[in-house]
Amino acid sequence: MSKEGDGFARSTSSKEDQSSDDVHVEDFAATVADKWRGTAADKHDMAVLGRAQVLRRNFGFISILGFSTVLICTWELIFARGTGGLFWGFTVTVIASIFIYLSIAEMASMSPTAGGQYHWVSEFAPQSCQKYLSYISGWVLAMGWQGSIVTISFVAATIIPGLITLGDSSYTPKQWHGTLLIIAVVLSCIFFNTAFAKKLPLIEVFILVLHIVGLFAIVIPLWVMAPRNSARVAFTQFNNGGNWPTMGTAYMVGLLTVLSSMMGFDCSVHMSEELKDASYALPRAILWGVGLNTVLGYIVVITLCLIMTNPDALLASPTGFPFIQLFYDVTHSLVATDIMSAIILINLVSAVISEIATASRQIWSFARDDGFPFSGFLKQVSPGWNIPLNAVIVSIVFGVVIALINLGSSVALNAIVSFTMSALLSSYMLSIGCIFAKRLRGEPLPPARFSLGRWGLGVNAIALCFLLAFFVFCFFPTAQPVVAKTMNWNSTMFGGIILFATVWYFVKGHRKYRPPVVITNRSV
Repeated sequence: MSKEGDGFARSTSSKEDQSSDDVHVEDFAATVADKWRGTAADKHDMAVLGRAQVLRRNFGFISILGFSTVLICTWELIFARGTGGLFWGFTVTVIASIFIYLSIAEMASMSPTAGGQYHWVSEFAPQSCQKYLSYISGWVLAMGWQGSIVTISFVAATIIPGLITLGDSSYTPKQWHGTLLIIAVVLSCIFFNTAFAKKLPLIEVFILVLHIVGLFAIVIPLWVMAPRNSARVAFTQFNNGGNWPTMGTAYMVGLLTVLSSMMGFDCSVHMSEELKDASYALPRAILWGVGLNTVLGYIVVITLCLIMTNPDALLASPTGFPFIQLFYDVTHSLVATDIMSAIILINLVSAVISEIATASRQIWSFARDDGFPFSGFLKQVSPGWNIPLNAVIVSIVFGVVIALINLGSSVALNAIVSFTMSALLSSYMLSIGCIFAKRLRGEPLPPARFSLGRWGLGVNAIALCFLLAFFVFCFFPTAQPVVAKTMNWNSTMFGGIILFATVWYFVKGHRKYRPPVVITNRSV
């Protein structure tokens, strides 16, 4: 193999660490049937990364494309979350996503591992700080993906009270109603991630079809029946609903609503050890997913811009969701509104299935490097199941516990929900920043079946510029004046996680944690 990786492939582990990993490999080598161990390239990649094949590689290109495309649920979230500055906000988001995920796709091809960002930071960061940076990246990313389970569950669950309110004006939603529905959404995904785990790739293909067909089942009635805005109103009218001093600030703060509909395509990276021919299929699935969701997203964005003739009335809807009111105003039918909303609801619940799979693989991967307390429990893979069952159960319990916070304070729950975006952005910045710095230093990069080549430095730089701007504004409150209930407590959540992880690192983590670079061997 090429010597390109020699600069970061040196092993600094003790004999005790190496022997421990050898035992791990022997314990699980016979639990995965040969047909599920992937291609020769997969086996080589696992040898280079120093990992044992303990999960079943039953995903192919189409199923992993479905997995990521449905999890991101671009057009569903645009319906559910965004109205202001929609077209131009989505356009900026798409441009940023192209550069960000080109960078992610290249690193995924270099190191197709469930660890994703924290692994890449460990490989590409300077040796003096790689262990700490990868440790912090692992913590933030893991907590972010755990929080994302509730983020999508919250959106899905609160659609139901909105539909009830539309049909029965006497109904008054209670906070505990939403909490129970969030928990119900999370628990409904248990079987798909345990007993039906072998069939998950097939399920993802089916949901991908629903994701595409369902969009047209919604927008075609809107095209036929809804009144129209002029093109000038649709594409040039901006609204400063947050009372910000400038329209530019209002635009950047509002952009984050649309941004959430295109962030998270690294989800397929965390499933890479269950994907056949991962180093080839994974980067292409990421980019195809970005492309597909961009097309579907633009269909919804342009539709909404043209048919939302009275956005203020939609925002004031007692349902809590402008899209529910829009469907009813256009169709004048409760049945049609329920059916159209149900399509969005089903797709969002399907996204939670993928969220739990992603979150569980992320904490499992970090646990096998002893990044967490109780890592011994989290990193277990039950023979015969070939899934990180304990990590799946912990992710589901974590989602239920976070949902219960809503009973005491919806502000606290919203802080956790907003943390998921900053966690994801920071993990992108760290990993892309590390490979960008490595390129600047002129150090060799490992071989990849998808490479940016001489364009890599520029692509990484543009991605970092977008990420830095997004990261800063994700801590802004949505409107002024700011009071305790409208404050964005994301900064407290993000700072708290960083502080806890740092303290734990210096107290115990630095002795237990084994950074991935320690067992990576590019000379294989």
